[in-house]
Amino acid sequence: MPFNNGVMKGTTMEHLNESDILTRVTRYNLIRSARLVYIDVHEALYGTLADRFVAVPNLVNIVAKQEFQGTGDTEAAALDDCLAKIKNLNIEDLFPEKPA
Repeated sequence: MPFNNGVMKGTTMEHLNESDILTRVTRYNLIRSARLVYIDVHEALYGTLADRFVAVPNLVNIVAKQEFQGTGDTEAAALDDCLAKIKNLNIEDLFPEKPA
């Protein structure tokens, strides 16, 4: 199966499982209140995401709650959606709480 968006035309995905998702990621750094959070915008190349692009705030190994993730048919739209959802929030509010 070729990539969803025609990138790397002629390349097959024979080494992926049918349920796999392969994305290309663009990383942004948001510095808020002297703290850093990454926002990774995933573009679906193989498989299905919530939309063609999904913007995910993260701390490398901790992913933001789904309600703060942005979606859109372009990278800019997904990033804008995400930024609108997290405006005026503290970074620690974006992530699941540690279990007691």
